[in-house]
Amino acid sequence: MTFLEGVFDYDTAFSRNIGLVQPEEQQALRKSRVGVAGLGGVGGVHLTTLARMGVGNFNIADFDVFELHNFNRQVGATVSTLGQGKGEVMERMVHDINPEAGVKLFPEGVQPENIGRFLDGVDVVVDGLDYFAVDARELLYRETCRMGIPVVAAGPIGCSTALLVFMPGGMTWHDYFGMDLASDILDKYILFLIGTAPAATQMSYVDRSRVSLSEKRGPSLSLAVQLCSGVVAAETMKILLKRGKILAAPYYQQFDAYKCKHVVGKLRWGNRGPLQRLKLSVFRKMLARQS
Repeated sequence: MTFLEGVFDYDTAFSRNIGLVQPEEQQALRKSRVGVAGLGGVGGVHLTTLARMGVGNFNIADFDVFELHNFNRQVGATVSTLGQGKGEVMERMVHDINPEAGVKLFPEGVQPENIGRFLDGVDVVVDGLDYFAVDARELLYRETCRMGIPVVAAGPIGCSTALLVFMPGGMTWHDYFGMDLASDILDKYILFLIGTAPAATQMSYVDRSRVSLSEKRGPSLSLAVQLCSGVVAAETMKILLKRGKILAAPYYQQFDAYKCKHVVGKLRWGNRGPLQRLKLSVFRKMLARQS
């Protein structure tokens, strides 16, 4: 008998979940497979949160390594993991939580060559991709839409989490964000921002001098990442267990812990609506002044 055989027992490890999920639901989570694309800021903590909920199988993808500037928010970033692949580190963390977990690692990230294998057998996809990973995100949502796989996404914006859920048969990511409105890559970054958090509750306290879309940088706090993991885990659990109300796109939500404010809204036309188009124009002018 190995050490782990004498220590780990799935039912005991996740017994404190019971009461919020039923025993048969816990077993359903054990059999589920979640795809986590991106394992940095939000993706890593999404993964560990879902693992602690007892989700038993994962497809995970990230090509990056941990660096010092990741320390403020990325769960896998420590002195001992500097320079190590995010996928390999997070796979070890999952197995430290649940040695029985089935993990398929895609260390090359989400690519056209592997997207079919990454989505194979997946019940839900969690979007943990970097904010600026436009091509990978467009690929991911196109293929999940084609295959009828739900996607849950939450962005850490200021001291808030901005939640979007895309369900099969509902409004698609491409229709919601309207990326065809973009004339260049900066427009795509703007469209992603204004569509992710239309309420923009963070605008009054973010130091905008620290934000530069052209330089691909902006502030982020661990507290917002933790908020994201909670709401993503809740939505993923509801989808996997087929219970609870899902407010899918064109609905959006933003919970700002700093302002103690929760906004639920609906972009009937996505970013193609007149107000969103106005925001796009305003942000274009702001960026022009910065350059």
